[in-house]
Amino acid sequence: MAEQQKNSMVESIGSAVLENIRHCGRFSRFQLASVLASCRTCFKPATYPLVLTQMLAIGVRSVPVVAVTGAFVGMVLAIQAYDQLAGLGIEEHLGVLINLSVVKELGPVLAAVMLAGRVGGALTAELGTMNVTEQILAVRSMGTDPIRYLVAPRFIACLLLTPFLIIYADFLGMLGGYLISVPYLGINSAAYWDFSASGVEMWDIAIGIIKGFAFGAAIAGVSCYKGFHCKEGAQGVGQACTEAFVGSFILILGIDFVLVVITKAVYATLWPLKILL
Repeated sequence: MAEQQKNSMVESIGSAVLENIRHCGRFSRFQLASVLASCRTCFKPATYPLVLTQMLAIGVRSVPVVAVTGAFVGMVLAIQAYDQLAGLGIEEHLGVLINLSVVKELGPVLAAVMLAGRVGGALTAELGTMNVTEQILAVRSMGTDPIRYLVAPRFIACLLLTPFLIIYADFLGMLGGYLISVPYLGINSAAYWDFSASGVEMWDIAIGIIKGFAFGAAIAGVSCYKGFHCKEGAQGVGQACTEAFVGSFILILGIDFVLVVITKAVYATLWPLKILL
């Protein structure tokens, strides 16, 4: 009896491992096909209207969410950091702390997470509904590649617009920090912007933009994959939306960690004296 239970446990573990390997392989093939289809779409002007439609749905309609997120991040940072800096007598440097935090980490990551919830959920629900109602199968039966027709425009739109939305979130975060720091906390306006300009470098802004491209690709890739491979029924679509958000969120954090390690090493190699100072 114990031997049978042990064999059953080994079989269940083995089947779970094999299933995860199959999922990884299928996910990798899907992402490769999406990237190739997106590259081909860039050189076909006939498909540009599809991309513009997705840009409207993904980018323009995400502006309010990103704006609110960025503004409140800056305001919360100002409230939380002021007491610590005031205790050290360097409250004039509050702008540097707020803007560096917004530009380097909080702005890109939180904006990407908001997009993963809004855009990723919408993409997964839309494609999942099409999959359940066999519209994707109908597109394939007409001789059209569904990845080129359905995934590539969404992938390109998300890839291109996420960096712009992150820059917008950074700007609103700086503005939100200013509105709390200067009128409410009494920080000198000129000192706020002067210290911020000296502390925030173009390198920090460029890294945020690079993260935006990576985050956009992750959100589109995971969401479209989950939509294409969701289970049948309304419950399957809902489960796919949840899995898409969770997967995008984890992938965003992982990509952020990898990029931070890489960019820090590159910065230390190119400008070692600044690190020492």
